[in-house]
Amino acid sequence: MKNAQHKTYSIGETARICGVTEKQIRHWEERGHIPSPQRVICGKRDYRQFTEEGFRLIRRIREYLDEGFTLPVAARKAGAEANIRTEDKDNG
Repeated sequence: MKNAQHKTYSIGETARICGVTEKQIRHWEERGHIPSPQRVICGKRDYRQFTEEGFRLIRRIREYLDEGFTLPVAARKAGAEANIRTEDKDNG
């Protein structure tokens, strides 16, 4: 059985789960507001594969945008929170 922490999702699934569009995700990645996800190569194409950690970041950015923050500020705040969570895991 596959570990849930290692499950990945396509950009379409991620957009649907996080309440954003695929276009928004691509734009945020292009602008450096979210890290580039791992990619799976299939033939001549490659596909983005998002983890649940990526979901948390995208959802949090969306929440900050809904609160009225600009995209750069929302991404910075969400990224800072993600770094705090990552540091907590490293120390615990």
